[in-house]
Amino acid sequence: MAKNLIILGAGESGTGAALLGKAKGYTVFVSDKGLIADTYKAVLSGERIEFEEGNHDEDRILNADLIIKSPGIPEKNDLIKAIRKKGIKVVSEIEFASYFTNAKFVAITGSNGKTTTTLLTYHLLKNLGVNTGLAGNIGDSLAKQVIEDKYDYYVLELSSFQLDDMFEFKAHVAILLNITSDHLDRYDYKFENYINSKFRILQNQTASDYFITFTDDSVISEQLKTRAMKPHMLSVSLSENEGEGGGQSGDHLKFTLKGSSFSIPVRELPLKGKHNMVNTMAAVLAAKAIGLDDNRFVEAMADFKNASHRLEDAGEINGVKFINDSKATNVDSVFYALDSFSEPLIWIAGGLDKGNDYSQIEALVKAKVKALICIGKDNSKLLEFFSGKVQQIEDTDNIKDAVQKAFASATKGDVVLLSPACASFDLFKNYEDRGDKFKAQILELKKELVKE
Repeated sequence: MAKNLIILGAGESGTGAALLGKAKGYTVFVSDKGLIADTYKAVLSGERIEFEEGNHDEDRILNADLIIKSPGIPEKNDLIKAIRKKGIKVVSEIEFASYFTNAKFVAITGSNGKTTTTLLTYHLLKNLGVNTGLAGNIGDSLAKQVIEDKYDYYVLELSSFQLDDMFEFKAHVAILLNITSDHLDRYDYKFENYINSKFRILQNQTASDYFITFTDDSVISEQLKTRAMKPHMLSVSLSENEGEGGGQSGDHLKFTLKGSSFSIPVRELPLKGKHNMVNTMAAVLAAKAIGLDDNRFVEAMADFKNASHRLEDAGEINGVKFINDSKATNVDSVFYALDSFSEPLIWIAGGLDKGNDYSQIEALVKAKVKALICIGKDNSKLLEFFSGKVQQIEDTDNIKDAVQKAFASATKGDVVLLSPACASFDLFKNYEDRGDKFKAQILELKKELVKE
């Protein structure tokens, strides 16, 4: 008799898991407490996979042999508590997909920078002729891709929430970029629980696998003193690196691995900013670890374009550049953004504050920001902290005003930087919606100026 597979959540990962479950002979039922997007409903209906929306049939769910849950559902959810009490196995879509492929995984996590690093690693491998898929928090569901299973490698962006429900999964190359305080509401407000979650990326690795990590990160460096390392560790640093891995040496990034050394001029990197040097070194070391030719790395990275909403060029008006960094939803991300520019900045920030500590960026803001435009329903924390520390502060609750105030505060050669440090849900659907509306307002402003 086919195993009874229940999937909680019918987004990209849930729908992909349902398709894979059906292909592998499971009896599949999909349950989503919210409304399912029409595109996913059409896929499920087309495959004759049963689903419900706006409700959870608890009796049916508690009769499962295996449950795949959306990473967005927290452990404190009553249904999850009932599932745990009954002892039903719960896994993530990534874990489930890994059961049905012999492909190798390059898995990337970190509080910041994982999307950029994942995309750059995928771009590098693909351009160097590796038969590679892209999945995790980006692109098509891994489970859906595993049905055909046509790739030799998958490059995966993994969140702590995905890692929490992964047990047998093994990465051939695991990358841990950094760990900063985030999502603590999901971890009983204990930072050590979140740290342990991130280090799950190492589980099941052996001496023939690789672990690439940024050893300048104070949290990671402390953890490395007490954790036993089975995989071959490669360290990344923004200073000279004497061991195996990558480091910055003047105007070059220098790498040592597998008995050979090579370097890449910083001026030839496809992305700017110190944080992107870390991301690039991690991607380059992953490519080298799986045996690719380092002579072709610069050429293979040259045409890389980062994802939208991550220090994205959003246009220029009268010599004023606009940068969309809407993905920067915490203070650590904003630190990297501010540090990437030498030009005077007009900084647009605000939204739903997640318990931010702005002292982390106080010195950078004082040195680089000439005007702060606060956008949100409640900007009191930003206004209070930066009052007297920034020459000009404006307050607004709509993106049109924010863009116009920013442009009015700028002179030729300045950069207007949307890097909010906060979640977007007070005024927008998500960070993408915030970034898209920011870009739309820049185009509107251009049109208005042409009319004049």
